[in-house]
Amino acid sequence: MADVHSKETRSYNMSRIRSKDTKPELLVRRFLHKNGFRYRLHVKDLAGKPDIVLPKYKTVIFIHGCFWHGHEGM
Repeated sequence: MADVHSKETRSYNMSRIRSKDTKPELLVRRFLHKNGFRYRLHVKDLAGKPDIVLPKYKTVIFIHGCFWHGHEGM
């Protein structure tokens, strides 16, 4: 399928899409903080650069949006 936007318009649109501090990510972060969990954000040293890292529990959290990943019911 051909792109309906010019290269410049597409570039501008894509530059507006955030990869950090998205609404779903902020909701999860608020929940974790409210419940006493301490975390680190976007740790570059780990594979995949997880959105949230809980070092105490050796756990990472990736928050993926339905739009980009094509989940059902978007």
